[in-house]
Amino acid sequence: MIYEVVNAGRSEMTYTVTIGFLAASGGAVDNVTQTVERVAPGATVRRTVRRAEAVGPEATGAKIVKVRSVPSGEAAAEGGPCPPSGVRVWADQGDAAMGLRVVGLHLENCGTGVHRLDGYPLLQLLDEHHSPVSGVRVLHGGADIASGTGADATPAPLALQPGERAVSVLTWRNTTQFGDAVSAPYVRVRAKEGARPVMVIPELDLGTTGKLGVGAWTRDRNR
Repeated sequence: MIYEVVNAGRSEMTYTVTIGFLAASGGAVDNVTQTVERVAPGATVRRTVRRAEAVGPEATGAKIVKVRSVPSGEAAAEGGPCPPSGVRVWADQGDAAMGLRVVGLHLENCGTGVHRLDGYPLLQLLDEHHSPVSGVRVLHGGADIASGTGADATPAPLALQPGERAVSVLTWRNTTQFGDAVSAPYVRVRAKEGARPVMVIPELDLGTTGKLGVGAWTRDRNR
């Protein structure tokens, strides 16, 4: 499959393209995600996905399922070169069960000095056009969403040495009752006041709940 990414905007963008592969019956086989980095304004970039390499020979067709984009200067990455800020921030794939959503925000000190945190990441919710989403309360902690999500740690100062990591938790429900459901594919994250913004793509399907819980930064003991 060959596809094209066209940047019709005025800023350099990095794209995440999800391709769905189909069996001869028309049923879904699997999805594959590719990242197309640093597409200049007005540029068109062509990419190829080979079915057998991606999901196996049982796939006989493919289609674009979803395209997301972030400003290249705010692109999140778990690996690669360390940003000038000395800090990497990214989101994991999360977990969903019975309408409850939990996504981890991760921060790594990839620099050469100590990186200090104290409290909660600062969040701005954005819609699919990168415009701010209004009417959603960002709550410190997850108690108003659900218990046991990992978002209720007490804020405490952290001093991360080079190579050490911290984690925060986003939690929400996608319950839909009366009113208009809210979706916010993107979240612009600042690890602390004055930090470089990073745009992650947690696909917040907030339903009509109007609230998102965020946990304090805690040391990542799994590192």
